[in-house]
Amino acid sequence: MSLHEIHKGVHKHKKLKRYGRGIGSGRGKTSGKGHKGQIARAGWKALPIFQGGGSPLVRRVPKRGFTNIFGSVVAEVNVGDLEELFDSGAAVTPETLKEKGAVKGRHDVLKVLGDGELKKKLAVSAHRFSASAKEKIEKAGGTATVIPGRTTVAEKKAQAKAAKAAAVK
Repeated sequence: MSLHEIHKGVHKHKKLKRYGRGIGSGRGKTSGKGHKGQIARAGWKALPIFQGGGSPLVRRVPKRGFTNIFGSVVAEVNVGDLEELFDSGAAVTPETLKEKGAVKGRHDVLKVLGDGELKKKLAVSAHRFSASAKEKIEKAGGTATVIPGRTTVAEKKAQAKAAKAAAVK
């Protein structure tokens, strides 16, 4: 791009379309509004989805998919990221990861994944670990501690069933 091409095609003082100035203008008589009808009247406004009074496409198309309101949001961190962010002997928790900017936004569960290499001894605390991540952390001499998260409905039912079975004995 050259200096003389910067404003090519840019019209700062674009001439306005003048409606209702006779048939020779091309926008005379009905001024581009057609003949009669709701749209031709003054003060008519419509929603962007308006399609002539019929049921709009937005409402005709079926809704798809499902959003689980009880589903947990999982934040992931790779072992390679821990290698870069923390010094040897450091304690890695969800709070320290948030401070360092490795985990952003709202999440319910933190999972450590095994992508990358780990050579530092770290004490990692998270809700979940992949098998390869746990193996790499322990191989480097660190510890992988599981933090208890929210208990699911299935886990609560299993606990209640176990408590009931223990009470019967």
